[in-house]
Amino acid sequence: MANAGVSVPSLWTEVNRCGQNGDFTRALKALTKILHENRDDVTALHCKIVCLIQNGTFKEALNVMNTHSKVLGSEVVFEKAYCEYRLNRVESALKTIEGATEQTDKLKELYGQVLYRLERYDDCKSVYTDLIRNSQDEYEEERKTNLAAVVASMSQWENAPLEDLGLPESTYELCYNAACALIGQGQFTEALNKLRQAEELCRVSLADDSDQNVFDSKKKVKLTNAEGVEYKLAKKQLQAIDLNKALLAMYTNQADQCRKLSSSLQSQNPGHPRPVLIQVAQLCREKQHSRAIELLQQFSDQHPESASSIKLTMAQLYLVQGHVTKACDVLRSIEEFRHKSGMISALVTMYSHEEDIDSAIDIFKQAIEHYQSEQPGSAAHLALVREAANYKLKYGRKKEAISDLEQLWKQNTNDIHTLAQLISAYSLVDTDKAKSLSKHLPSADTMAFNVDVDELENSHGATYVRKKAAKVTGENLPKEQGERSYYRGKKKGKKKEQIGKGTQGATAGASAELDASKTASSPPTSPRPGSASGSSTATASNVVPPRQQKPAASGATRKKAPQKKKKGGKGGW
Repeated sequence: MANAGVSVPSLWTEVNRCGQNGDFTRALKALTKILHENRDDVTALHCKIVCLIQNGTFKEALNVMNTHSKVLGSEVVFEKAYCEYRLNRVESALKTIEGATEQTDKLKELYGQVLYRLERYDDCKSVYTDLIRNSQDEYEEERKTNLAAVVASMSQWENAPLEDLGLPESTYELCYNAACALIGQGQFTEALNKLRQAEELCRVSLADDSDQNVFDSKKKVKLTNAEGVEYKLAKKQLQAIDLNKALLAMYTNQADQCRKLSSSLQSQNPGHPRPVLIQVAQLCREKQHSRAIELLQQFSDQHPESASSIKLTMAQLYLVQGHVTKACDVLRSIEEFRHKSGMISALVTMYSHEEDIDSAIDIFKQAIEHYQSEQPGSAAHLALVREAANYKLKYGRKKEAISDLEQLWKQNTNDIHTLAQLISAYSLVDTDKAKSLSKHLPSADTMAFNVDVDELENSHGATYVRKKAAKVTGENLPKEQGERSYYRGKKKGKKKEQIGKGTQGATAGASAELDASKTASSPPTSPRPGSASGSSTATASNVVPPRQQKPAASGATRKKAPQKKKKGGKGGW
């Protein structure tokens, strides 16, 4: 009998009832009374340890096991290893498990968790593969989720190739881990689709949950602050969480918190660019662009191995401030991207914006020399030569385009278009050479593809024919005022209309409707001698880069002081 007059059987009844209700604190009180009667009761000690673990008091549970180790023996090997694992004594937990006389299924489950925490992913994969193969219970899906997490970790942090283990993607956890594995392989498009699928599965799964704002960033970050979370995650995962905390602080206008977190991250990872980029983003939100550029330059100088993304950001900030040439200088200093097609295109576009045609051509020259050395005759090499030639011709640099055009024509002597460009370029610098090359052109009969002249004249592109027709119509209008009911007569004080003046004659108004390049704010431009059409020239010469725009002059001002046309006009991009 117990001292308080309560029988031990009734105390065990109380323990059983409290255990079923999840009231482990009250169960501990009953167990204490039982152990007061018999301090070496193995069952009571075991139950006490379980109650302590359920209440999260792992140290006290471990103390009970160490104090009664002789009595308990191997009875509580799993509980001991679990307490050591939860107290982040992972190495001790590993020794306890490996020293067990019998490897039960629950010990194997814990063994897999310990190996994952130690980042021994290959051994961990073997443990979970064996468990899935030899177990049939309600926890099969959880084991598959854990195995998928192991595969994702191996893909992301050990660059291991993906292995098809036949894992399903029926839950958001499995789908999420599959996405992480794809990220490790650099398959970002596929990973993004998987993440979207995982998000939708999660929404459906938690549709009946009371927390309807599960995707709210603040709530997600709070979950990472729970006790013991830091022991469940790998170092890189903890770093990612800290980065997200800093970003969240920035987007919620907690500037001081953002600076504090990003500075702490930078001190922990001096060569990592992301903490610096977060600091720069915060400075930009505060309109301190110059300070942001200084910070980027400082990091770039100190860590050249991680400078690529930093320099791209620096160039972007220069562009925001309108310093296009400085942005180009920064981009040209990134050796890793120097000869990439995207970088060449960006630099040529920006130099054209600044009307620095020489620098743009120099970009082409350096890129062509690189491919001539590394991949001569390749598709990328010839494409660059073609773009360089077209660019030089566009800006009137026909003499400079000749070498590029000759190189292209030698690669394909049947390329009539390139040959025609080459002859046109030579016609201004070497007429004899142009005549010599003309011999390679097909005969007129060969190039006459049974063209229907009437159909061609009536096509949408035959603007000259339409202008001529409009002029004839205007001249043959009936002279009788009776038939001109729309005529209102001339008003005094109005300037005479300019119809009939200029090269377009009476059809200036009509041609403006037909030619979209001539708008009310941009008067029609007559074609230059030797050009095929005036509309293309007018379009090119009227395009002005954003930084070069000036207030448009009034119509009267333009009439009094017409500007002289420049040869080889510089166009926009």
